[in-house]
Amino acid sequence: MEENLDQPVFERSCCPIACALDQLGDKWTLLIIRDLLLGKKRYQELMTSPERIATNILADRLRKLEMAGIVVQQAYQQKPLRYQYNLTKKGEDLRPVLEALVKWGQSYYPGSMVFKPYK
Repeated sequence: MEENLDQPVFERSCCPIACALDQLGDKWTLLIIRDLLLGKKRYQELMTSPERIATNILADRLRKLEMAGIVVQQAYQQKPLRYQYNLTKKGEDLRPVLEALVKWGQSYYPGSMVFKPYK
């Protein structure tokens, strides 16, 4: 039997929340997306986040986000080769999701602060 490549493959279930969590539901991924939405683009910029993500975890999550079609990696320097990361439409469409999390977090975690756009 031939596999239909147009049909999504569900990791756990066809529930849309489960599907989103399969892509975004770890400790770091939404924080990386937050930083990209705030204007960070380069690996070293992402490393400056206050949560202090380890380099191997950052590299792994960026690779997973690229495979999921949420970010694209683009070279900005050739020698040495260096990349920046840009959100795709799929990634940009997470903006209202993160804004809703900010609103919820501010309601239930008084004293939490919203980070300003980068640069």
